[in-house]
Amino acid sequence: MRSVVIVFFLFLVFNSGLGQTKTDILIIGGGCGGTAAGIQAARSGAKVLMIEATPWLGGMLTSAGVSAIDGNHELPSGIWGEFRQKLRDHYGGAQALATGWVSHTLFEPSVGQKILSEMANHENLDIVFNARYQSVKKEGGYWKVRYQKEGKSFDISARILIDATDTGELLPLVGADFRLGMDARSDTGEKEAPEIGNDIIQDLTYVAILEDISENHSKREGRKGLVEKPKGYNAKDYECACRREEGEMFGKVSDCQQMINYAKLPNNKYMINWPNCGNDYYIDWATLSKNELQKELEKAKAFTLGFVYFIQNELGFDHLRLANEFPTRDKLPLIPYHREGRRVKGKVFLTVDHLERPYDFNLYRTGIAVGDYPIDHHHDKNREAPEIEFINIKVPSYNLPLGVLIPEEMENFIVSDKNISVSNIVNGTTRLQPVVLGIGQAAGALAATAIMEKQNTSEVSVRKVQHLLLEQGAYLMPFIDVPSEDPAFTSMQRIGATGILKAYGIPYKWANQTFFYPGRIVSEYELKQGLLAYYPSVQKLPASGSGVSPASLVEFFKAMGREMTLEQLNSNWGDWQLEQPYAEDIELNRRSVSLLIDKILDPFSIQVDLDGMISR
Repeated sequence: MRSVVIVFFLFLVFNSGLGQTKTDILIIGGGCGGTAAGIQAARSGAKVLMIEATPWLGGMLTSAGVSAIDGNHELPSGIWGEFRQKLRDHYGGAQALATGWVSHTLFEPSVGQKILSEMANHENLDIVFNARYQSVKKEGGYWKVRYQKEGKSFDISARILIDATDTGELLPLVGADFRLGMDARSDTGEKEAPEIGNDIIQDLTYVAILEDISENHSKREGRKGLVEKPKGYNAKDYECACRREEGEMFGKVSDCQQMINYAKLPNNKYMINWPNCGNDYYIDWATLSKNELQKELEKAKAFTLGFVYFIQNELGFDHLRLANEFPTRDKLPLIPYHREGRRVKGKVFLTVDHLERPYDFNLYRTGIAVGDYPIDHHHDKNREAPEIEFINIKVPSYNLPLGVLIPEEMENFIVSDKNISVSNIVNGTTRLQPVVLGIGQAAGALAATAIMEKQNTSEVSVRKVQHLLLEQGAYLMPFIDVPSEDPAFTSMQRIGATGILKAYGIPYKWANQTFFYPGRIVSEYELKQGLLAYYPSVQKLPASGSGVSPASLVEFFKAMGREMTLEQLNSNWGDWQLEQPYAEDIELNRRSVSLLIDKILDPFSIQVDLDGMISR
C-alpha cells in the first residue's frame, strides 16, 4: 500500500511539472501571450513547461480583469477565435457577450480563466502555478532556470525559453537589448515620435469588477459591503468621470450611467477600467526595487478603491459592490493591467511607418498575427508625458512580422507578449488582448517548429511557421472580407502574404480595416506586376487592362515553365472550389485567381527571410 501511495505522489508531482528537470520549451509567464504560446507549442508536438506566478491563466484577459475585448472583432484569428467561440458557447451566443458599449465581447474574468484552463489541458503542456523564477542562465546550449514554489526550489533546463511576462522581466536578466519608454524620432524615423526620447511608459490600471446586488439587497444589509474611504481619498481625482466632450474619437459620455455601462459584463457585473478621471495610475516601475514596487501597487489599488468609493457614494450607485470574482482578499484582480513593458530589440523593428504603408516594405510577407485597433496610449496620470495625440495617428489594420519575436543576437529566446520589437507608438495598438493572443500563438509555433526541425529559432523557415499557423486557423493578413469559413481562405491568405495580389487598407474609427475584395476582377496587368517579383520570366508577356481569363492564365503559366492546358483547368475547377462557372473567356476575380495561382504555382513555397526578401 505504501508503494502505491509513493507512486501516486510521484505521478502528481510529475504532472504538475515539479518533477521535471528537462523540457523542450520553457515559458515564464502564463498570461495572455504565454498561455497562447503554450497551447500552440503543445498542440504542435513539443514538450512545454509553463511557470506562472498566480493561480490563474490569462494575464490581462483574466487575472488583471480586462475582460472587455479591444479589437479584432472581425478578425477571429486562431486561438483568439477559438476562445471567443467558447465564450459564445458558454453564454449562449454572440449577443450574450455584447453587454457593454465598449466591446462586442465582454465576459466574467473567472469564466475566461476556466475556458483558458480547459484549452490548455494538453498532455504536452505542464503548468506550475504560484511559482516564481529565481535565476535564469544559459549553459551548453540549454536555458537553466531555478524556480520556487511553496518555499521549495526546483531546477529545469530547456532548449527554448519564452519570455511571456507582462513587462519583459527576463530581458535584462538574459542580457537582451531592449527599449523602454518613448522612442526619439531619430531612433525610429517616425514623424509622430517626440524629438527627444524618454523613459515614460503608459499608465497601468487596477481594474475592479462590480456587481449589481439590487435584486438580493435587503434593508438589513444597509451599507454593508460598501468600500471604505481609502486613505488619501480626494473626490476631485474622479469628478470629471461622467463627462467627456463631443468631438473626441472616444465619443461623448453624457451621464454617469453611460460611464458605468461602458464595460457591463454578463450577469449584471461591471468592469471598471475607466480612462477619463478614472482608475488609471502611473508607476515608474522599471526604476523601483521589488519592495518599492509593491508599495506603489498598493497605492494603485487604493486609487481604484477610491474610484469605487466615488461611484458608490458621490455618484449614488450604492447598489454596486465589489464582486467575488478573483481569489483575493481585497476582491481586486490578481495583477495590475500593464499596458506597456520593456520591448526587445529584435531582428525586425516595427514602426508606425510599416503599419501606415505596408506595401512600401516587405515585412507584411512574414506576417504571423493581425490587429485592427487604433494607436491608443494612456498618459493622463503623468504630467511629464509629452502632449502627443496618439489616437490621431491613423493606420489601417495590419499584420506583425515574425522577426519582432526574435532578439537581435540571442538564439532560442523568444518574446511573446507586450515585449515584442515594436516602437513605443506601435505598442499602443499591439498591446491589446487579441493581438497578444496572436503573438503568443506565433511564438509557440516558432518554438515548436525549431524543436521539430532541430534548428535555432533564427534559422526556422518563415513559411513553415506561417503554414503551421494557417493550419490552426490563424490569420497572416488582416483581410476583413475573407472569412475563415471560406474554402479559399487559406489560398487568399497565402497569395496575400506573397503580395502577388495586394489589399487595400483604411483607418476606420476603432476598428481599422483592410479589404482584399475577393469578387473584384483581376486585370492581366495587375497579375503580371504581382508575379514579377517571384517569376521574372513573365516580363516578356504582354498584359492588357482586360480581366484575366483561363485562356490568358494558361499563357502566364507557360511563360513560367508550368505547362497547364485549358482541359486540365476545367477538370480541376470543381475540386478546387472555384465559385465562378468555368468558361475559357470568363474574367476571373481575386478569389479565383488566388485559388488557381496557389494550387498550380504554389508561390508561397518560395522562401522569404525575416525582412521579407525573396530567397532565390
